[in-house]
Amino acid sequence: MKNDPVVGGVTPALTATDILQATRGIETVTGVETEAWGDFPGPHMTIPRIWALRNRIAEHLGRDEVAGVVVTHGTDTLEESAYLVARSLASPKPVVFTGAMRTQSDLGWDGPANLFEAVSVAASPAARGYGVAVVLGGQIFTALDVTKSNTQLLDAFESPGLGPLGYIDEGEIIFRRELPPMPAPLAPEAPATPVDVFFAVAGCDSRMLDTARSESRGAVIAAMGRGNVPPAMVPGIQRFIEDGKPVVITSRTGGGRVGHTYAYPGGGRTLEQLGAIFAGSRRPQQARIDLMLALGVESGADEGHDRGVVMNAGKDVNPRVGATVNTETASVQHSRLRTLFAT
Repeated sequence: MKNDPVVGGVTPALTATDILQATRGIETVTGVETEAWGDFPGPHMTIPRIWALRNRIAEHLGRDEVAGVVVTHGTDTLEESAYLVARSLASPKPVVFTGAMRTQSDLGWDGPANLFEAVSVAASPAARGYGVAVVLGGQIFTALDVTKSNTQLLDAFESPGLGPLGYIDEGEIIFRRELPPMPAPLAPEAPATPVDVFFAVAGCDSRMLDTARSESRGAVIAAMGRGNVPPAMVPGIQRFIEDGKPVVITSRTGGGRVGHTYAYPGGGRTLEQLGAIFAGSRRPQQARIDLMLALGVESGADEGHDRGVVMNAGKDVNPRVGATVNTETASVQHSRLRTLFAT
C-alpha cells in the first residue's frame, strides 16, 4: 500500500517483487519464490476468494521442494483468512500470514521487517507442526486465537488472554507456548455461504434476523456478556432454528466462554433450550468460519441445493414459510455442531 495523490488516499500499489526487493537480506535466510496471487485490500477478501487462496496454499504445500508458505495480506481481514486456512488445512509445513500497519508512504513502514521475520519463521525447522501462524512486529501468533485489536498501532495484533506463541529476537525464533486444542480440520469442497453475524446491542430486536433468514445458511449471534440477548431478539432466533438453520452463540466481549448461566428471557439458558449452540470462546468471526466449514462438509456446499434442509422422511412443514425441514437430519446436524463447538 502507498498513498495515491490522485484519489487522495492509500491504495494497493506494490507487487510481491516490490516488497521483496525492499526487504534487505532476505536471501540470507532462504531461497524465496514469489507469486502475485492477488492485489486486494483486506475488506475485498470474500469467502470464495479466501477459499481460493487456501486452495492455492495447499497446492504449494504439496510440492516437495517447498518448506513453507508466506502470505502478505491486508490486516483488516488477515485474521479471518488465516483462521479459515488453519481450520481447513493440515500440514506440518508452516504457513505464515503477515502484513503491515504502515504504508510505504509513511515513516516507519513496517512491511519489509514483517516480511523478513515471516520468511524467517516459515523457513525455521522450529515452526514445523505449529500450523498457520501470523507474524507481525516481532511476535508470532497462532491463527487459531489471534485478532486485530487496534485500528492503527504497530502492535495491533494480539491473542487476548493467551499472548503470542513466540517471538523473533535478533533472528532467533523462540516459541513460548503450545497450540490451543482444536477439533480436526474441516475440508469441504467449499464453505457454505452465506452465514451472517448479528450483533446484539441494547434494545435491538429480530428485524435483521428475519430479513436475512430466507437466504442465510445459519446465524452467528454476537451476544452480550456470557451469551445473552435482548428479549426482542429471541423470536427471530427461534424462527431461524424452526427453519432448520443453526444458530451459534458467541460473545461480543472478545474474551471468555459463552454458557447457559442466565435463565431470564434472552439469557443463555433460554437460547440453549431453543436449540442454539454455544461457541465456547470463539469470537463471532471465528464461529462464522467454523459454521461455514461445517455446513459445507454436511451439504457439499452445492450451490444448486435448496437453502433449507429438505428430505423425504421425518419431515415437518413450517406453516409460516412453507419450508420443508427434516427434523431427524436437523437433529443429527445439531448434535454434530454441538460437538464441534464444544472444543
